[in-house]
Amino acid sequence: MKARVYRSHQRSFDCRLENSNEIVKATAYGKLLKGEETIVVGDYVTLEENVEGEDFLIVERDKRKSEIFRILVRESKKKVTAANCDLLVILNSVSKPAFKRGIIDRFLVRAHQWQVKPIVIFNKMDEHDPEKVDLEYERDRLQKLGVECFEICALDMDYKSKFLENGIVELKKTLEGKTSLFVGQSGVGKSQTIQCLGEGEFELRTKKVGKGGKGSHTTTWSEIIDCGNFELIDSPGIRSFSIDDIDPEELMSYFPDLEETAVQCKFNNCEHYPDNPGCKFHENVDENSREYDLLLSRLESYVQMHTEACQTPHWEKSYKKS
Repeated sequence: MKARVYRSHQRSFDCRLENSNEIVKATAYGKLLKGEETIVVGDYVTLEENVEGEDFLIVERDKRKSEIFRILVRESKKKVTAANCDLLVILNSVSKPAFKRGIIDRFLVRAHQWQVKPIVIFNKMDEHDPEKVDLEYERDRLQKLGVECFEICALDMDYKSKFLENGIVELKKTLEGKTSLFVGQSGVGKSQTIQCLGEGEFELRTKKVGKGGKGSHTTTWSEIIDCGNFELIDSPGIRSFSIDDIDPEELMSYFPDLEETAVQCKFNNCEHYPDNPGCKFHENVDENSREYDLLLSRLESYVQMHTEACQTPHWEKSYKKS
């Protein structure tokens, strides 16, 4: 019988049966517990009754359409923490904590690497200061990547979008029937956003943000949370903005809006600064144009990440748990 893995913990799995939506317990043996073949939350699997006492046994895993993973550099292995995610929801605050454009670009790199469609949410719009966060500018820089943006106030369901075309109504339609992974820095309102978007009763195992502005998370296993009209993948393996597992030489390939220009630079080791000879990003451009400014905002993110990734030679890096 067909099922989907809703929670994983070592060799024990909670699976939701496709024909009845009943949650049953299952175990797995052999290659399904090793390496990249191991069963993770989000996997679609085939179950059989287990003659050794457990309720069911996972005997086969379906092909995945997407994987959430990190690279274990020293071991040259891919550690998959979740599978078959439809959307990467990048949640931001326009107030407290302060909006950070670089975090969006870091998760856009991951979305491209994982081959999962990203969307961006701007929350706490009741505290929005247009002088500090220009939403039209942020929308325009993301539009070139095909990334939809939404503005909401999770604590006010009646808030109407003022700067973007998409608000809470459009966001609900986008999430409906999909499995989404929510990411963002502590304090952006993840729990409140999911509560206002979901239907029915569900619980997020989170704690309040402390005085230092840091949130904490009590989940020690990966799981899918049924939010009624959509599903949420919650995984303790995704807590870091670090890109230390990405090879600096491959980083540009995760910036598809920049790559076509980058390959035209005169020198292969071009750092893409304005004073670099032969850099195509800065040749024959109108430095006062909005188009050039939008380009620079993405290029600055790339340069910052590339500098960070180069601090330690890729072959010397050890895996750091996120």
